[in-house]
Amino acid sequence: MRSEVLHWANEIETKILDKLQQVADRNVHKIPYTATDGSFDDCSGEKIGWWTNGFFAGMMWFLYDRRKSSQALKNALDIEEKLDASFLNYDFLDHDNGFKWLPTAVINYKITGSEASLNRGLLAASNLAGRYNTKGKFIRAWNDRTGQDHRGYAIIDCMMNLPLLYWAVNCTGDPRFQQIAENHADTVINSFIRPDGSVAHIVEFDPVTGRRLRSHKGQGYEHGSAWTRGQGWGIYGFALSYRHTKKQDYLTAACRIADYYLDHIPENGLIPIDFNQPDSCTWEDSSAAAVAASGLLELSGLVQASDRERYEEAAVRLLEVLSKQRCRWETEVDYFLDCCSASYKEAVHEYPIIYGDFYFIEAVLKINQHAIDIW
Repeated sequence: MRSEVLHWANEIETKILDKLQQVADRNVHKIPYTATDGSFDDCSGEKIGWWTNGFFAGMMWFLYDRRKSSQALKNALDIEEKLDASFLNYDFLDHDNGFKWLPTAVINYKITGSEASLNRGLLAASNLAGRYNTKGKFIRAWNDRTGQDHRGYAIIDCMMNLPLLYWAVNCTGDPRFQQIAENHADTVINSFIRPDGSVAHIVEFDPVTGRRLRSHKGQGYEHGSAWTRGQGWGIYGFALSYRHTKKQDYLTAACRIADYYLDHIPENGLIPIDFNQPDSCTWEDSSAAAVAASGLLELSGLVQASDRERYEEAAVRLLEVLSKQRCRWETEVDYFLDCCSASYKEAVHEYPIIYGDFYFIEAVLKINQHAIDIW
């Protein structure tokens, strides 16, 4: 990494941590998803099962690791304990168990050795493994609480939840966790990745026979288009699966998806919701840029030198554009990134979302080799 990039990242890290300490002090007992008028909301009540509820705790662990902030530690532990309510509600347990318990219980166990956290992590991993469809060799995404039949649905996001299973096999020695994770990743390679390196968001299988039926538009612009955050999940998720397994197919998949992403970054470096959305549509998703940046940095540490520089440079450019044009650095504002969008089809776009902040912070810390290994 070039010295000027390291100098820049060190300055940005200092700004992040200085602000994050004030955010931690203001948001005791909260589990944020978005913000209104600069202040975080709270999902710790009826929304305790929401898939994003681990990310603020992960940010608190970053702050604790770098600054030994007692308030950050208290906030992280409080969120982990609140998530226990999810274990008592079937509808709150789905393929996003990794997003919820890797940045909470699992990282707590890695850092402190907490037996209670180990128990939580293994409960979450076992439930995730229980979603495995043996015929289709995929992990089912959602339950049917909306009334729609999701029995055969799998989504690209789940690649980021597989590290919960890789961690569980290391803790237990039970090879089923590894087998399920690898089988799901293999299915994604065969059923999600298109010849050009773009990925489908949702693929539906026959839940009885396991036969691939069709793909669905999901959160992108249209069927067959390239939802940018999904591309980021693919880059990062396959890089992680390669790191945990050393299976060459996963590294090849990560590079294919990454190359597609790099080929479609707009000249201004601001990432749209979908790479195929109409030119007249200016909606952005800063969270997609942050996820991709962190994934590209992960990938850069796994490839040959010629590709390493290319992926690093792309990640740094994404982060520099975010820091200069889409970051709110005022310490009285709780969030960091503007212009995040959960879905093209939503009625509202371009607002703060907690995982955008998480992956932006994680990526900057990675440049400085200061990121704790949550995944």
